[in-house]
Amino acid sequence: MNKNDLRILKTKQNIHLALTKLLKKKALPHIKVTELCREANINRGTFYFHYQEVGDVFKEYYEEVVMDLKESYNEPYRHTVILDPKNLNPKTVRIFHHIKKYEEFYRIILSKEVPLEFYLMLFDEIRSILMEDKHAVLPKEIKDYLYSYSANAIIGLIIEWYRRDFQESADEMNVLLVNILRLKV
Repeated sequence: MNKNDLRILKTKQNIHLALTKLLKKKALPHIKVTELCREANINRGTFYFHYQEVGDVFKEYYEEVVMDLKESYNEPYRHTVILDPKNLNPKTVRIFHHIKKYEEFYRIILSKEVPLEFYLMLFDEIRSILMEDKHAVLPKEIKDYLYSYSANAIIGLIIEWYRRDFQESADEMNVLLVNILRLKV
């Protein structure tokens, strides 16, 4: 099976979209293969060719989102070695473009109907991305707390954007983030 085959990519994208649509109505454990196949307009054989259960679809889609999140977070580092907020160009910030790209996923993750477990998964992913920053030199005694604080700050901006129904553009959010980073408290 060639995972770059356009037919496979289209089928999986269709299954991911169907799962997203179903997750707006019910929790993951309550989604059955039959209804996912109906929503994706595929047969069960096609589903089982790619996955064993509905949870596998969520895991694959989640991993896709997380990979894109990591790439988006690291984009400013392609333009400089050390991020200095006063010299940070908002055009190099890509995290809000990522959120916009996967807006439906974030609408689900941040909705009140979804278990706290999904928020914590997102928190852990963002925290681990922050921990991968090789340029951060932090005192050992505050390092874990600072990573948690920073991850929650990023999630806080995303939640506020979600509460405002993603009214601002991704570019406006990039400027907002850079301006917040430049504040001297």
